[in-house]
Amino acid sequence: MNNDYQLDQEGRLIGATISGIDLNNLDSETVDFLLNALSEHLVLFFRNQSLDPSSLFTLASKFGIPAPYPFVKGVPDFPEVVEVIKRPEDTLNFGGVWHSDTTYMETPAMGALLYGVDIPKIGGDTIFTNMYRVFDSLSTGMQSLLRTLMAINDADNEAIRATRPGSTNKGLHATHPVVRTHPVTKKSLLYINKAHTTRFEGMSERDSAPILDFLFERIMQPEFSCRFQWQPGSLAFWDNRSCQHYPLNDYQGEFRKMLRVSLAGDKPH
Repeated sequence: MNNDYQLDQEGRLIGATISGIDLNNLDSETVDFLLNALSEHLVLFFRNQSLDPSSLFTLASKFGIPAPYPFVKGVPDFPEVVEVIKRPEDTLNFGGVWHSDTTYMETPAMGALLYGVDIPKIGGDTIFTNMYRVFDSLSTGMQSLLRTLMAINDADNEAIRATRPGSTNKGLHATHPVVRTHPVTKKSLLYINKAHTTRFEGMSERDSAPILDFLFERIMQPEFSCRFQWQPGSLAFWDNRSCQHYPLNDYQGEFRKMLRVSLAGDKPH
């Protein structure tokens, strides 16, 4: 392992910046170090990397099994790697709502890697939130109630559908526990998100709304989050099971291109 690497958490509750590592040259010891760091910090940030679809796929394969994204066709030769592009004339931000990826699937993504290719000089930050801390912030009574509930997650929920213009309706939906146990850390975390969670199992959307709206508001509070400022050559690697993210749409009239790959996950329990 490269002993010159450094990990800087900067006092945050979530997120750590890793320096001194070339993501194109990782040995098994460094991969283990990064996976352990991911479990502890939930999202890892890297600067000054040089990646293309092929090398990003190779990198992702060291951490898990790359998986196609249901709503976007991948690049030639690497269908698991997708381009996330916002053109100057586009007004919407792809995935521009607080969310965990693919919770409408029976086995949602374990994590994802997002790499910055073309980045506006100003704007386009991504906010990440610690779902352990969100759950821990709730009263014991609310925690006990939520542990008894299951949530319906829908790919075609209006909150997220508006950010995917032209995408094909997949009709994907899945039911998951509102409080999930992380398979690695064994800690409890809140596992609902504004983009995909529509209601609680056995309850109507109207009856579910007061509690869901309260929880969605809590997730957005800044004390649980960190904000990452993108640069060309930056990469974020997040644990999709334990954190949520929100891409800011504050760079109208600018071009931005990212490369993204998801990692296959397991069924939440």
